[in-house]
Amino acid sequence: MTGEDSTIREVSYNEAEPVRIRDPVAEALAVLEPGEPFVFTYDDVVKQAGHSCPTAAGSFRVVQKGLGELYTDEHPVRGGIAVRVAGEKDDAAYGVISRIISYITGAAEEDGFGGLAGGYGARKNLISFNAVDEGDGPTFVFERTDTGDAVKVVYHVSEVPDAGSGTENLGNLIDGTATDEERERFRRDWHDRVRTVLSDDSLFSVRPTG
Repeated sequence: MTGEDSTIREVSYNEAEPVRIRDPVAEALAVLEPGEPFVFTYDDVVKQAGHSCPTAAGSFRVVQKGLGELYTDEHPVRGGIAVRVAGEKDDAAYGVISRIISYITGAAEEDGFGGLAGGYGARKNLISFNAVDEGDGPTFVFERTDTGDAVKVVYHVSEVPDAGSGTENLGNLIDGTATDEERERFRRDWHDRVRTVLSDDSLFSVRPTG
């Protein structure tokens, strides 16, 4: 083997623009300085999900797109973002995506954080399921609780390119029989597909609601 096929490349997604979000509770408890945001990279999402795939990458972009549209001149604020999800939380796609949305925004159901000193920075009851009509793919509405402004984000999953032939080696990777070449071909085709989701804006549509 020569060239690219002979090299087991390190997977890194550092080129994806991170999501920066303030957390009033972290500021109050002196974890962050006032106005200083938490920074979530796609690598953080990979750690939360335990894997990298087009669904995880799409989740990151959904948050990135939605918050970027709602907060053009300031950082988003945890506890100030409500999320409406088109599907059910036990759906294979919506479940994964909603968990990543909650991880970044803090938006949770009734079991979420109740806030400090009577509710300061609370995040409970800020995400709801089966609460918006689905568009051409997984659909989410992000709403600022302070202004009522909201945007709908649709992830056009059907337009994500097909995986390359290297992904046919997944079974061999799982059972431990894959050769170095098969592992590298899988890595190349699988992660190049993920990088497409992280970089192709046409896979997402964002529009104001109301």
